[in-house]
Amino acid sequence: MSLFRKIFGSKSARSEEELKSDNRGKYMPEIKLPIDERFTINFKANGGKFLYCENLNEIYKTLEYIIEENDWQEEQVLLLDSELSAKFKNSNLLPTKKISDATFFLTTCENLIANDGSLLISSKQIFEKKLPELPFNFIVFATTSQIVDNIGEGLRGIKSKNKQKIPTNITTIKHFKSGDKKDFLSYGSSAKNLYLLLLEDL
Repeated sequence: MSLFRKIFGSKSARSEEELKSDNRGKYMPEIKLPIDERFTINFKANGGKFLYCENLNEIYKTLEYIIEENDWQEEQVLLLDSELSAKFKNSNLLPTKKISDATFFLTTCENLIANDGSLLISSKQIFEKKLPELPFNFIVFATTSQIVDNIGEGLRGIKSKNKQKIPTNITTIKHFKSGDKKDFLSYGSSAKNLYLLLLEDL
């Protein structure tokens, strides 16, 4: 998905300001960006740290950089997902299942929501824990095929993939800036310092 490289590497990449230019007539149809670009713009606007990787080796190296940057080499990571533990078994992590011992949380998500830049998660990732109970620092591993247009599409996907037993505790993470003033729509939500490791799989 070369669009991601264009967004971050090109000076000519379209910005939100350009899209809302007054040069467009008021009766012109609204420009709709590709789904991946919309997610990226909205996710970054929410304060998330976006790291695009073309393969798993890049994912592993980028995870190392995040840990070094934050000086987490001797810190424990909350790892609740056994499949994720197996995927990162050679990453020199110090895993724990005890929240109080963990400095950061390594997890997956259900979907990445393009229209508001949020992450859809469920009991598959956080079991029955509430977001405020989890560590402030999140590292989320996801793939480009998980990007969907809106929450409704994400919920339909969860239902179709889990016909035998639909996950519970479905919620979204949207605010990735601590201490920011939030509007009333975000009241009660839990802000997280969040890194997204996004693997190209399309």
